[in-house]
Amino acid sequence: VQLVESGGGLVQPGGSLRLSCAASGSSLDDYAIAWFRQVPEKEREGIAVISSSDGTTEYADSVKGRFTISFDETKTTVYLQLNSLKPEDTAVYYCAADYADLLRLDPTAYGVWGQGTQVTVSP
Repeated sequence: VQLVESGGGLVQPGGSLRLSCAASGSSLDDYAIAWFRQVPEKEREGIAVISSSDGTTEYADSVKGRFTISFDETKTTVYLQLNSLKPEDTAVYYCAADYADLLRLDPTAYGVWGQGTQVTVSP
């Protein structure tokens, strides 16, 4: 499977964005899909993950209650809804796939990555 992110951009504090992670080559059945973000000189942070088998999710404390991860009906796209955005949410956002379909936010567990999409939160 290959992954392509889209939907990033510039948004004001308090605003919203929806990021998409589209799969090609196969559906996302049997995968866990996670979103990560990274700023320069910092480690990649896992922020949300969803299981394709039962739809269960897990979130990092930094985004819990503000971000929502979901599948589309065909399980070929995963969305990340970003609400109540803050300047500290500014980062490059990546999606990744784990065939083990476990709810992990450790980037070393993921072998398939997209190219990333920039989110900038600024007045």
